[in-house]
Formats: sequence, C-alpha cells, structure tokens
Amino acid sequence: MLIKFALMINLAKDIHSLTEFKRNTTEFLQQIKKTKHPLVLTVNGKAELVVQDAESYQELLEAAELVETLKGIKLGLEQMQRGEGKKAEDFFNELFNKIDNPQ
Repeated sequence: MLIKFALMINLAKDIHSLTEFKRNTTEFLQQIKKTKHPLVLTVNGKAELVVQDAESYQELLEAAELVETLKGIKLGLEQMQRGEGKKAEDFFNELFNKIDNPQ
C-alpha cells in the first residue's frame, strides 16, 4: 500500500462560507479535483465542514490506519523490551490447545 497523501489547506483559497459553496458548487468541485486540497466551509465565520474528493479521503483513511498499525507495533516492541508478553511459540501452542480442546 503506497500512501501519497498530503493534506494541505491554503488559508487564502481553501476556506469559504457554506453559502458561497452552495452558490458556486461546480467551481469548487473542480477546484477540489484539481488541487486535491480539502475545502473548509464556515457557518457564521466558524469552521463547520470539510469537503474533499473521494480519492483524497481514501488516502486519509489509509494514512490513519497506517498510523494506528505503527502505534501498535511500537507498543509491542516497548512491551517486548520490558520483558512483557509471550514468545510466539508459546502463544501459538496455547491458541492451538484452545482450538483443539474447547471448554
């Protein structure tokens, strides 16, 4: 899985009111597809929504999944360095015993 995601918000071009977005939806969608930058939409001057293209959103989900995976690996390595956990052989022996002898 190759992740090429870069979330970039241009404060001058990517923050707009929801009303402006409604009036110019087609133009904004073309901008999103061209730049791959999400748009921040405001209501009464406050950020309320983020709109982005589906491909960039999928890349964001994959990046988040990768981060969670790396955090899990880091935690496992830290536990291993502290002498916590089990050897893989012991774990699998216990697992297969549970499968072969359900209670």
